[in-house]
Amino acid sequence: MKAEPAALVADAADDQDPRVGARADTRLMRSLLVGIFLFMAIYALYFARAFFMPVILAFLLALTLTPIVRLLRKHGIPEVISATLLVLLSICVFASAGYLLSGPVIDLINNTSSIGQQLTERLAQLRRPFEKVMQISHQLEQLTETSQEPGVQKVAVAQSGILSTAASNILSAATSLTIIFVLSLFLLASGTMFYEKIIQSFASLSEKKRALRVVYDVEREISHYLLTVTAINAGLGTVIGLGLWGFGMPNPLVWGVAAALLNFLPYVGALLTIVLVSVIALISFDTISYALLAPAFVLLCDIIEGQFVTPTVVGRRLEINAVAILIAIAFWSWLWGFVGALMAVPLLVVVKVFCDHFDGLSHVGNFLGAQHTAVVEDEPAEENGKATA
Repeated sequence: MKAEPAALVADAADDQDPRVGARADTRLMRSLLVGIFLFMAIYALYFARAFFMPVILAFLLALTLTPIVRLLRKHGIPEVISATLLVLLSICVFASAGYLLSGPVIDLINNTSSIGQQLTERLAQLRRPFEKVMQISHQLEQLTETSQEPGVQKVAVAQSGILSTAASNILSAATSLTIIFVLSLFLLASGTMFYEKIIQSFASLSEKKRALRVVYDVEREISHYLLTVTAINAGLGTVIGLGLWGFGMPNPLVWGVAAALLNFLPYVGALLTIVLVSVIALISFDTISYALLAPAFVLLCDIIEGQFVTPTVVGRRLEINAVAILIAIAFWSWLWGFVGALMAVPLLVVVKVFCDHFDGLSHVGNFLGAQHTAVVEDEPAEENGKATA
């Protein structure tokens, strides 16, 4: 009689083994499908960047201007009028900045060789310990040149079609800008059409309410973040531009705009701004001690903005950890170049906010967040509330 229950247990275990194997196979297939989907998505983003880049930039621009459209709608201005005015204002700002910066930027590009020569002359006193190494390398170069066969000649391949390439690049940039502004105009002027479409996709009233609440929360937080960060970066660029103008730096408008744009790249952008300002200051001022005041001022502004202004205005909840930021900048710069690097952190914030609102993706949002998360910050408040109760 005792052998029968043991046999039954063995039979039950044998029956469960196929189920466990089927579940493992299902998880494996699901992981493989997710990996294939991610690979195909990256492949599509890379080879179809001419389409995806302006579309994503249009969505980011529309999200940035959405709070202003909502505010104007509360004061009785329709979305079509406010969206048109905001897009036209954006076009005017972009065109004015491009017109004012084109001359100084072209001059800097044309004078790159002279800037490098002046910089090496200013840093000659710091170069003395390395002169022997440079002499040895120069001698090696001479040996390699003299060791070539007499019948062998160096062939320089001239680049052809420079004008046609430049014209095609200008045409492509103009097309992308047109798509960005026109699509953002339609997105802003559409109002609540997309929300109505989302609500119609669900059957029950509870699902409609939950979907609408999630969509509104995600849109509000992302719009607030993008608009606030854009305003902070514009203020930082203005302060740096005025400060460098006070120091006597040439082309302070260029460095103010560069500081505002590069500040969308945390850590990396501030470092690039300091390096560029240091190079121009060293060749522009007579003494090295006075030349170091300009990059020191930029460093002070970046510290104040990064440690005090942005955490206070934006809040700690939307902070991203440094590792995720650097990985995102490296990935998007490889994918779409400099424009992709500028979009990396805003897109990372979009992903984090979206993941925070879904239980199945909360672990991804927790990984992207900084070390001091909102959950940890709320624990003392909950304990105080329990103690008061």
